[in-house]
Amino acid sequence: MAEGKRRIAVVGAGMSGLLACKHLSEMGLDPTVFEHSNSVGGVWSQTIESTKLQTPKSLYQFSDFEWPDSVTETFPDHTQVLDYFRSYAARFDIERRIKFNSRVVSIDYVSSQSSQDEMSTWDSWCGGDGAGKWNVHVQSGSSSVEQVLEMDFVILCIGRYSGLPNIPEFPINQGPEIFDGRVMHSMDYSAMDDAAAAELTKKKRVAVVGFQKSAVDIAAEIASRNAGAENPCTLVFRTVHWTVPEVFMKHSVKSFNRFSELMFHKPRQGFFLWLLAVLLSPLLWIQSRAVEFYLKWKLPLKKYDMVPDHGFFNQIFSCMFTILPQHFYDRVADGSLVLKKSRSFSFCQKGLILNPDQTRIPADIVIFATGYKSTEKLKNIFGSSYFQQYITTSTSPFYRETIHPRIPQLAILGYTDSASYLYTTETRSKWVAHLVAGKFKLPAVREMEEEAKEWENCWRAYSKEGYKSSCTSVSLPIFFHDLLCRDMGLNPRRKKGPLRELFEPYGPSDYRH
Repeated sequence: MAEGKRRIAVVGAGMSGLLACKHLSEMGLDPTVFEHSNSVGGVWSQTIESTKLQTPKSLYQFSDFEWPDSVTETFPDHTQVLDYFRSYAARFDIERRIKFNSRVVSIDYVSSQSSQDEMSTWDSWCGGDGAGKWNVHVQSGSSSVEQVLEMDFVILCIGRYSGLPNIPEFPINQGPEIFDGRVMHSMDYSAMDDAAAAELTKKKRVAVVGFQKSAVDIAAEIASRNAGAENPCTLVFRTVHWTVPEVFMKHSVKSFNRFSELMFHKPRQGFFLWLLAVLLSPLLWIQSRAVEFYLKWKLPLKKYDMVPDHGFFNQIFSCMFTILPQHFYDRVADGSLVLKKSRSFSFCQKGLILNPDQTRIPADIVIFATGYKSTEKLKNIFGSSYFQQYITTSTSPFYRETIHPRIPQLAILGYTDSASYLYTTETRSKWVAHLVAGKFKLPAVREMEEEAKEWENCWRAYSKEGYKSSCTSVSLPIFFHDLLCRDMGLNPRRKKGPLRELFEPYGPSDYRH
């Protein structure tokens, strides 16, 4: 079949789906994008009023489509981000390829030449011939009828932070069933329009559970609305994490250069890089302690017992990074926001009971900002338990954080975490487009698995118990981009001159061409 006639399905029209569609099209391919909602933008189309970028816009932009001059903020808000995505889709004529209100229920791999037992013994990805097909089951609009479409290649762009909320389980008579108020997940709160969310929490005592980005943002937003100690918002959390002010992130991006990456050990590194990492590694400890000292000086962490037990870089190595909302500790000082650390908690009729001291927290509304079951969400899209097992049992990252060596003719984008999320996803999208267009071939299955395992072993040494398979290149984005560029036959050195190459920060514009 001619390359231009290949049937390619992109699932999701969020940021990664738009990128996949755009770069596949530029390769002369004709992808079809399936989006369950009526809009592009993914999670940015449904978020709380106060949500802003956590990355400076200079690092969070498309390589060939800059932010408009009208956006002067360093950290644009969610409406500006969504408008930016919509403008990108219009500029590159992406929307005509999107089937809105089309939910992909499941996908099944069908091959007339190989059984599942035979597939498990394949030496090369796709068995070397790519003769199989994916049956993509789609529901359109409000209809429950499934349409089955046959595709040659599938790209999953379903994201990590939506769809399947993670809600804690409680013993009988200690959970939400005995609570007189309302219980919801941050996903449902974010899906409300701004006016409805404000009305819901107006003059209400709200408890927010969690301490990641959504928990901190929601708690600060509600506390600002209900200013004062009469109806406080209580933030309940198990572990304190480092949070940083905007000004810190604004300046820290200057350290995203090749020299900073020399401090880290890398998979398959030679002796010289190993030696440099050994010699320079004390700088990591010094930097981490310097950041911790700065944050304890800048913020009233000791006053409110909010100094984490772990080091700053230990947290970064696990991709846990939150910018502190403006005036956060001002709200704590005036009583609008109450911080409560607790090992565990249960419900009572009028609120929460914190353990082990049995402190009671009066509440009318409890919001779980406890994240998402991203692995289970990804697993559930596969109709076959044969492929589901590869998603749930593997502890290694995907090859190039995109391909599972045992799942043929399928790529996954937007599933990894990164401080420079957009432009790293864009480079992976270009890599996938080159792969689908036949510009290069993948290594043998065993070799891909071995390399993925090396990434896992390398990063476990840094992240320790906080290891996540979706977070293995967070401190090595340039090194990782080098690998992608070499696969595509492109020069990984993007700067002019050795000093600029070593010390100048890398960003989206470096990968424009």
